[in-house]
Amino acid sequence: MSLTLVLRRFWTHESAAYSLRVLIALAGITLLCWWIEAPASLIPLFLGAIACALAETDDDWSGRLAALMVTLVCFALASLAMELVFAHPWPLVVILGLSAFGMTMFGAVSQRYATIANATLILAIYTLISLEQRGSPALSELWREPGLLVAGAAWYGAISVVWCALFSRQPLQLALARVYRELARYLALKAALFEPLRELDVEGRRLALARQNGVVVGAMNDAKERLFRRLEGQRESPRLARYLRLYFIAQDIHERASSSHSPYAELADAFFHHDVLFRIQRVLSRQGETCRALSQGLLLKRGFDESPSEQAQRDLEASLAHLRGALSAERRALLPALEAVADNLATLEQALARARQPELGEDHDAALHDRTPRSLWEVVERLQAQLTPRSPVFRHAVRLAATLVAGFGLLHLIHPTQGYWILLTSLFVCRPSFGATRRFLWQRILGTMLGLVAGWALISLFPSPALQAGIAVAAGVAFFALRGRHYTLATSAITLMVLSCFNQVGDGFGLIWPRLVDTLLGAAIAGLAVLTILPDWQGRRLHRQAAASLVAGRDYLAALVEQYASGKRDDLAYRLARRNAHNADAELAAMLANMQQEPGPFRRDAERGLPFQLQAHILLNYLSALGAHRGDSPGVSAAESALAETILAELDDLSRALERREAIAPAAPPEVAREETDSLLGAQLALIARQLVALREAGTALCAER
Repeated sequence: MSLTLVLRRFWTHESAAYSLRVLIALAGITLLCWWIEAPASLIPLFLGAIACALAETDDDWSGRLAALMVTLVCFALASLAMELVFAHPWPLVVILGLSAFGMTMFGAVSQRYATIANATLILAIYTLISLEQRGSPALSELWREPGLLVAGAAWYGAISVVWCALFSRQPLQLALARVYRELARYLALKAALFEPLRELDVEGRRLALARQNGVVVGAMNDAKERLFRRLEGQRESPRLARYLRLYFIAQDIHERASSSHSPYAELADAFFHHDVLFRIQRVLSRQGETCRALSQGLLLKRGFDESPSEQAQRDLEASLAHLRGALSAERRALLPALEAVADNLATLEQALARARQPELGEDHDAALHDRTPRSLWEVVERLQAQLTPRSPVFRHAVRLAATLVAGFGLLHLIHPTQGYWILLTSLFVCRPSFGATRRFLWQRILGTMLGLVAGWALISLFPSPALQAGIAVAAGVAFFALRGRHYTLATSAITLMVLSCFNQVGDGFGLIWPRLVDTLLGAAIAGLAVLTILPDWQGRRLHRQAAASLVAGRDYLAALVEQYASGKRDDLAYRLARRNAHNADAELAAMLANMQQEPGPFRRDAERGLPFQLQAHILLNYLSALGAHRGDSPGVSAAESALAETILAELDDLSRALERREAIAPAAPPEVAREETDSLLGAQLALIARQLVALREAGTALCAER
């Protein structure tokens, strides 16, 4: 491959730009410390730069500059507070506990605040580690540690702002490429459902599809947030308009790809000896390949060829034309559903074709829903809503504060060398859910052990301070390159960086055993806290999340019926209802995935929740099919309107029963007259009405006493 292509492929990695910024920052700090002969300043400058990198938010350059100013003020206040009370244990532990609780709660306002708040806590503990290394400061030197930490943070922040001004579109490009890559995987899983096998594990494949739907929804939410932050004040930018259109096209593809027009087992039985299901499967597979090609095209800035999916679509149409000539009565009843699938795939094909040269139409509602608070009152409202033991954020805030207080008490009880690493380990390991905490706990311990072994070997083999400084820079870069996907290796890298840095000003070998012991103690405290302090077992909230998914589905259906009555409009209200339904489905899938990481007695709740997830996702699929065909119906008949109202009332009743964990009465599907199924709207409403029976059965099992 040419060097240009290699560099382009490197640039397509999410962590590439992040790692390069960290490399510039750490290398610059190292060279400065060597030039002014101040190796003792290396550690606080490094720690400040790392904390600022952890606080980095995705914004345009002006938004990042504003966030940087807030971050530096928070860092300065936190570091100075830690220095002032460093020699006074009781005030220190009180401030530490209150800060952990307050910062965690403040993170409930938005993800941006959560990132800055978490990094501020990390920097506060970095201050304690640095002070422990140097000893209690004299009054005349109170500025030193906060000044160096904030200086390191400001240096990285300046690099970040300049980088953002030069390459502001790259994060958005990566986010949209990820959306289309995850859509490609979704289409591949959807294609597997059309395999005409009588013994096909439809439920297993549907659950896999539901889990992938959660990944797609997460990718789309991330892309939407990045778009929104760059569109403020720049809506006339042709490049941003292009990316916005690509996002809307991805939404359209997602709605059509997640549609279901008939139970798959019925299609497999009816058309077992015909090639039409193979043709559908082939179209979906080729469209998935086209989405993958589009993802690569976005990353490498080159076009893509959608011809393979176009040819597969023509073959499907020919197969359907042949099928219409010889149909039994059983097949004839399912032909409208099959034709609706083909029409849906044809429109999906058109959306892929539009993605080649996306342009915004004049009548398109390009508004995006802003979820960030716009006033101080909104911030207060969000915080008040979380001030309850039922809130996972509140429980995590209490748990984290107790964890840091317990760690502080332990280090003063046993007076270990370098004891503040206990607090840092606890802060990194203690997560909102038990499953995440357990995963990070073992990864942190294993990564620390690997890093200590690697550090011992490297500082023994390369005693030169210059080489060790280079190792520290490389290890710091590796931490940021790996922490998103390979946390064990990332922990090894940051441990290696710490040993190499400390060996510049003292005995790095003397840190090996204390760091290992402190990691074990900090991880143990975090693990015990998650088990014993307001444990947030996901099963206790499962019925409420199940109810939320039905409420969101009910609102989606109401928006769909209104669109069928008044005409298709891709306005903000409709897109918000659709997105909320998919978000609720994704949150249910994520909750069940977390439950499967919990201890045995609590993991059994997931077994009761999986059938409900399956049935709720099928409901969402039927609703998506209605959304995909909004422009195909002349209106809503009286019978269809009555059936829709009945379904909406049923969903309301079922969601209330789930929310209150009340007994759910079994119910037969609503009577569906023949004339109600003559249109696609009537047919889909009939499917949804029958689906309510399965939802009631799954809801009954979900609410049953353990």
